[in-house]
Amino acid sequence: MAFNFILVIAITLIVAFFLSKFMFKGQTKNLPKGSLGYPLIGETFSFLRAQKQDRGPEWLEERTSKHGPVFKTSLMGSPTVVAVGQAGNKFVLGTEEDVLSAKKPVALVAIAGKQNIFELTGSRYRLVKGAMVSFLKPESLQNYIKQMDELTKIMLLRETENKDTIKAVVTMKKLTFNIASSILFGIKDEHTREVLFDDFSLAFKAGWSVPINFPGTVYWRGLRARSRIVSRILPILKERREEILQGKLSPTSNVFSCLLALRDENEQPISDDLILDNYVTLMIASHDTSATLMSLMIWKLSTDSEIYKKVLDEQMDILRKREEGAEDRLTWAEIQKMKYTWRVAQELMRIIPPVFGSFRKALKDTEYGGYDIPKGWQVYCVSHGTHMNKEIFEKPTEFDPSRFENPSKPIPPYAYIPFGGGLHTCIGNEFARVEVLTTIHNLVTMFEWSQVFPDEIITRQPMPYPSMGLPIKIRPRKL
Repeated sequence: MAFNFILVIAITLIVAFFLSKFMFKGQTKNLPKGSLGYPLIGETFSFLRAQKQDRGPEWLEERTSKHGPVFKTSLMGSPTVVAVGQAGNKFVLGTEEDVLSAKKPVALVAIAGKQNIFELTGSRYRLVKGAMVSFLKPESLQNYIKQMDELTKIMLLRETENKDTIKAVVTMKKLTFNIASSILFGIKDEHTREVLFDDFSLAFKAGWSVPINFPGTVYWRGLRARSRIVSRILPILKERREEILQGKLSPTSNVFSCLLALRDENEQPISDDLILDNYVTLMIASHDTSATLMSLMIWKLSTDSEIYKKVLDEQMDILRKREEGAEDRLTWAEIQKMKYTWRVAQELMRIIPPVFGSFRKALKDTEYGGYDIPKGWQVYCVSHGTHMNKEIFEKPTEFDPSRFENPSKPIPPYAYIPFGGGLHTCIGNEFARVEVLTTIHNLVTMFEWSQVFPDEIITRQPMPYPSMGLPIKIRPRKL
């Protein structure tokens, strides 16, 4: 069995090697310098290994020092041009979608689905984006604050009950998953959420893997997890559709009901497949990135007493100024007062961006920096190229939240990109801000904590997390 598996892998690599030779035979295009690496695999393993060791910037710098700020490689199963710097960010994120599409790598598309919002273009993209934005814009978020605050309190109390130590990363992942499931999609059943959480954990890892669909691989496990997610959500869609027809559910109740009520340009409902693909996509996008930032906030507050004191003072001041007799729930106005806490989050996202970079796909032959980019190739920009640039951010290696308060010079466009940029700027950035601030408010006002391992480092898996899961000793705060 093992020999047969190795033989299949070997044959696949050999075939891929000769196919790549055939595809580029006689090609006269002026491609950037660099290496496409091994057949099929490319440089994916070395890239992911560097990320896991928190050496992503070094991996990048090794290639830019050798080939310049524009170089070619092969990542996640596709030949890729990497463009580093502000101009590169603007090219990748700001070019019109008929030239560079937000289409994702092969593995991520297989997990998210072919009709996810990043794969859509034109009227279908605008239709689905409009439905999602209607639930993620500030006017709508104001209606979710109390529900999000209550859910956060309940989960934190439950996760810490009869415990003096918890793993903060797992707790934050559960919290963000339950907030998205409950508030955005109206999935209230706890057992359903628990099962979906386990499968989404597998699916997300597979989205950043080499797309080899053999039993036992991360990709194979992720595809099976996606199938189970679809099987569990389809009956929920059927039930919601019937409730809308019977007038029991408003089309504006949650994202599911809104998508079910959508009609295309021909007044036809959109397919279940499209709804499922965008459910998976939105859950992945809203779950892990927010959990990353929350975990990094807890990690930073654990290691920097000065930052912690300022955040604590700001959050306790909100409680002190709450009117006597007022409901013990956060309000939209109170969220807006958390300016310093959010600046800490902004600085964390500058130094340790949750997403290392952004992919686009060339829909036609194009060029950048004097080099040709063939149709079908990926292009990739990275946050590190500008976030740690001393010409843009003074003393970039220093942690200084005040740089986002009154910067001595404005931050130029496409230089700070934790939420992407251009046409496909993250539509959930405001939802993430409210979610993070609500969580940190409850953590610092309800609990005190300390790290079990003070020297715990950050690694990318592929998101940046404390390497040991951030175990913390936690106890209720004495007010």
